[in-house]
Amino acid sequence: MPAELATIIDFIRYGASRFGAAGLTFGHSHDNALDEATQLVLHTLHLPPDLGPAYGQAKLTHDEKKAVLALFERRINERIPACYLTGEAWFAGLSFKTDPRALVPRSPIAELIEAGFEPWLGGREVHRALDMCTGSGCIAIATAHYHPHWRVDAVDVSPEALSLARENVERLHASNVRLIESDLFHNLDGEVYDLIVTNPPYVTHAETDALPPEYSHEPQLGLRAGEDGLDLALEILRDAPAHLSEHGLLICEVGESERALVELLPEVPFAWVEFKVGQMGIFVVEREDLVAHHARIKALADARRG
Repeated sequence: MPAELATIIDFIRYGASRFGAAGLTFGHSHDNALDEATQLVLHTLHLPPDLGPAYGQAKLTHDEKKAVLALFERRINERIPACYLTGEAWFAGLSFKTDPRALVPRSPIAELIEAGFEPWLGGREVHRALDMCTGSGCIAIATAHYHPHWRVDAVDVSPEALSLARENVERLHASNVRLIESDLFHNLDGEVYDLIVTNPPYVTHAETDALPPEYSHEPQLGLRAGEDGLDLALEILRDAPAHLSEHGLLICEVGESERALVELLPEVPFAWVEFKVGQMGIFVVEREDLVAHHARIKALADARRG
């Protein structure tokens, strides 16, 4: 154990340097070595993530130093995302339990949730909302938290992901969230929503195969989506109109597959959301526009999975 390391700041700096030297990949909640080192140090010391800078000079005990260094070694040697090591990820200002049953929460949709989905909702009334491909439940639960009068359904095909989502429902007392096991809309006959939000798998096979080791700890089911990343998104676009109210809205994340979607459906008026850091591959589309272009969307979707 390096004798020079004494304070919280020492260990954060040391961890960040080790992570950089090891060539780790960041992208699960944090996008840089310094923030990940901070997360691991504060978690190990049972301190809050918003700890004031005055505590940076606080010294660690011998046992605390051993525990922090052990976590650093696991991050480097096993390439496990930091959120899986801590078992916690923050999303839309809320703390979610996180483990390999579902992807680490990291969607920019969090920014939309905190903004009340405005200006996209345009003040329209929402009674029921759906989070399709819910994974850990983060989008559904955060939506329900900020809109306690909405009834929110959270759907996923994976029983393992839904078991994690159920723990997060209990953790955050989200009594207005209902969990449903379903392959997309297959078990939702007769269910109609004013708002559907979805972050489906959208990574191409080639991109998934080339991902850094950190991503191998996440379920492949939550990543892979065909040769162009649009297999599930097209099915959602095809079936969403039957589950949206007359003035319903669909918000969908397709990430890097944005270009492929625009090339396939140039006639559909997708509105691409601008976030604080720029465009992030998330579109908004009205039900009436999906209905108007249903035939073309259906033909493309049917050619994939049927």
